Amino acid sequence: MHERILIVDFGSQYTQLIARRVREHQVFSEVVPPHKALDASKQDGLKGIILSGGPASAYAKGAPTLPTEILNAGVPVLGICYGMQWICEALDGKVVPGESREYGFTRLVVDDHGPLFQGVAADTVVWMSHGDRVEKLPSGFKNLAHSDDCPEGAIGNDDKRIYALQFHPEVGHTQEGERMLENFLRGICQCTGDWTPRDLAEELIEKVREQVGEEGEIVLGLSGGVDSSVVGAICERAIGKRCHAIFVDNGLLRAGERELVDTAFREHFELDLTTVDAEKRFLDKLAGVTDPETKRKVIGYEFVEIFREQAKRFKNANFLGQGTLYPDVIESVAAHGGPTAVIKSHHNVGGLPDDLEMDLVEPLRLLFKDEVRELGRVLGLPEAMVARQPFPGPGLAVRCVGECTPKRIGLLREADRVVREEFEARDEHVGVWQYFAVLTGAQSVGVMGDQRTYEEACAIRAVQSNDGMTADWVYPTRECLQAISNRIINSAPGINRVVLDITSKPPGTIEWE
Repeated sequence: MHERILIVDFGSQYTQLIARRVREHQVFSEVVPPHKALDASKQDGLKGIILSGGPASAYAKGAPTLPTEILNAGVPVLGICYGMQWICEALDGKVVPGESREYGFTRLVVDDHGPLFQGVAADTVVWMSHGDRVEKLPSGFKNLAHSDDCPEGAIGNDDKRIYALQFHPEVGHTQEGERMLENFLRGICQCTGDWTPRDLAEELIEKVREQVGEEGEIVLGLSGGVDSSVVGAICERAIGKRCHAIFVDNGLLRAGERELVDTAFREHFELDLTTVDAEKRFLDKLAGVTDPETKRKVIGYEFVEIFREQAKRFKNANFLGQGTLYPDVIESVAAHGGPTAVIKSHHNVGGLPDDLEMDLVEPLRLLFKDEVRELGRVLGLPEAMVARQPFPGPGLAVRCVGECTPKRIGLLREADRVVREEFEARDEHVGVWQYFAVLTGAQSVGVMGDQRTYEEACAIRAVQSNDGMTADWVYPTRECLQAISNRIINSAPGINRVVLDITSKPPGTIEWE
């Protein structure tokens, strides 16, 4: 039995990021929707409760709520954003629409360096995202911190061990958020930290073994990226050669991807591997399709159909293995039954049919990319495989705005090859989460060889991130940008302009579609 932090999901896009931050302190965390929170709070090992943010207003009719007795569970409670506002409304405080909205980097002044803010600078920067504010504090609570537009930036009741923050300590943009969470977990909740990546690896292997049973077989959707590779390693240890890897060349891969995946996988795994050439099949289905959501669902459907077809080759292949991560889930569906908004349908989540007829094996479903990389290292995968930059399951389709014709995909593939080669030749890829090209669909006038051109604009996208939930854009050197621009213009006929995308996430997403 591990020490346990219960996280109640009020619908925030960052709920599982809270869970990840807790796990970074080697404390097991469990995410539940509000209607399951009270029962979950009564289970053994509970050390604390965190209430997430969410898109609703705590005073509005139909807003997510909890039985107030959860605040008397005998463990410390931390409310974040909506969680703070719910606490105030539940304990006879009052929440009202704010006079001004706070969004993004915000200066916070700490007024009380008690248990929650011990060791935190008196003047720091936090990440705000709210339109409502607390007007009246519940009895026994006091202000702990404030911003220029939010007097109640943080509140607390030391006797009841209930604390709340109007900002998000879980996101990297909050400069000392890690210290605040550590104060809550280690200081206030008295967690010792008894949960490690090796524990997680062993638990995931055992869960797959139990799910599949002694005779079941898994068809594993292999992309060659770190996610599906780690799932492959888990499944191999769980059921051995009853896991059958299927790599689909959908015609939307990067230059050299098929050869790289085939070689790397055969060198490091003993699983059965089948490569399916489906380029024409996918591009035919995408003909005339321009809507991003439709693209993702078309691609997801074709992937599943191929996996179904391949499963018929095996006697008991009733399971489909996927490298689904939590960012895929949280952007596609309400993962815990809460009110989380759908941002985009990832092909392996929102693109799956209702009549799948195969049970999903998704051991990484509640993990983030950096956690998966650490799992890969624990499982003995080579660093070159573990550290590969993420590549989306729908491939170049989500970087090709508009129709995915063979010509446009070929054009994008060449531009992307140039971007990767120039970044890597200068070692500018080190520490960068992703770096790639986007075919924007925008056309512009140019001049080449003393003649007018009217061709596509290509965007360079490079970002730094720890988990894919938030990201900051990266500014390559002038030499790198100049080389990329010159090479793309010269080697990719049909592109006459190269631009740099300098949008963070949020408000943008990492991929364009």
